Amino acid sequence: MKGWRGLAVGAAALAVAVSGCGTSTSSGGGTETKEITVWLMDGSAAPTLTDALNKEFESANGIKVKYEVQKWTGIQEKLTTALASSTPPDVIELGNTQTASFADQGTLADLTADAGQFNGGEWLGGLKDSLTLNGKQYGVPFYAANRTVIYRTDLLQAAGVAQPPTSRAEWIDAINKLKAANASNPDFQALYLPGQSWYFLLSLIWDEGGDIAKQDGGKWTGTLDTPQAKAGFEAYKAIYDASATKKVPADIDEAKPQQMEVFGTGNVGMMVGLPWELGGAVKANADLATKTAAFPIPSKKAGSSAPVFLGGSNLAIPASSKNADAAKKYLALLSSKKYQDMLAEGGAVPGTSKDTAKLASNAIGKAMADSSPNGKVTPVTPKWAAVEAGQNPLKDALTAYLTGAKSLDQATKDASDAITKAMA
Repeated sequence: MKGWRGLAVGAAALAVAVSGCGTSTSSGGGTETKEITVWLMDGSAAPTLTDALNKEFESANGIKVKYEVQKWTGIQEKLTTALASSTPPDVIELGNTQTASFADQGTLADLTADAGQFNGGEWLGGLKDSLTLNGKQYGVPFYAANRTVIYRTDLLQAAGVAQPPTSRAEWIDAINKLKAANASNPDFQALYLPGQSWYFLLSLIWDEGGDIAKQDGGKWTGTLDTPQAKAGFEAYKAIYDASATKKVPADIDEAKPQQMEVFGTGNVGMMVGLPWELGGAVKANADLATKTAAFPIPSKKAGSSAPVFLGGSNLAIPASSKNADAAKKYLALLSSKKYQDMLAEGGAVPGTSKDTAKLASNAIGKAMADSSPNGKVTPVTPKWAAVEAGQNPLKDALTAYLTGAKSLDQATKDASDAITKAMA
């Protein structure tokens, strides 16, 4: 995902971009860094973290930090303009599905040799994959989040489900028990599951040993029609069919309507979601604050969690930055345990630390922390953006299969062909 979101630009963006110059000529004819410009995205890091980070960096290095918070809306073009200038910002935040595209354009610095100073040995595999293109690393993981099953503790308890499910079979059994216990409520949904929740579908496909696409000799081919991927679709249908007496439409995703709003009505037992979605539900219905918890998306293998999509952001240094050495020092400080713990404390999977003790201090964070080591990302290629942003073949395949408009074989073949074409 694009960190969490993502087009528009003009003279104003260019003006901001060219303001990033932070060097001055020294008497020796070289340059001495006096200031670095850092662009982070709105909502990515709490002011308590960035204030402390910037203050410590300035004190330790004698270099001023020009810190600018950017909006997700329009950031793609704003970054494109800034990175094409001769004076870009020195540190930028990128969505983890944006990174490959900018790296492919040659606008990001190759940080492969520098990974050690950014705690490279502590990066989660999925996060490392998201910034690696053609064997080279073009950034540093910033943070991530992954979906868990958020549930109503009171409703599961009343339905006789004493412990959170630890296998897919147990989960479906819990869904059925919830339905039975609330049969008198025609609006009740044991699990709110829209037909096009494709990020959740990825977990099931990966859990079955399948994938979206494969690369061979530099060419990407869709693989949704393999037996393993088809098994993921079948698992989705089994969960979807069990989820409610009156199922959610098969042609909508989790954003329309926002599933946190639906969960907030009180007529839902579970949803597959992100921490901020629970936060939104609690804001609408404060009673939920003491009645919710979470567990990792269960695997078909008892006692294991399914792989999850790691959505989040990377940090990179523009290839044309005049202050790359100072920017690396900034990233090294942010990669330290002190600031990684602060990220975790704020509810995110830390980018450069596998220590998630601070994240696991509550039920939602613990479920996310437990499943994040098994995280993965979508195909790392500049071509993927066309798949996700266009007429998403995974969504189309789900709707066609769930409604019976196409057989499983036809739906997955059509989706695989569409992915192959989009990534050609």
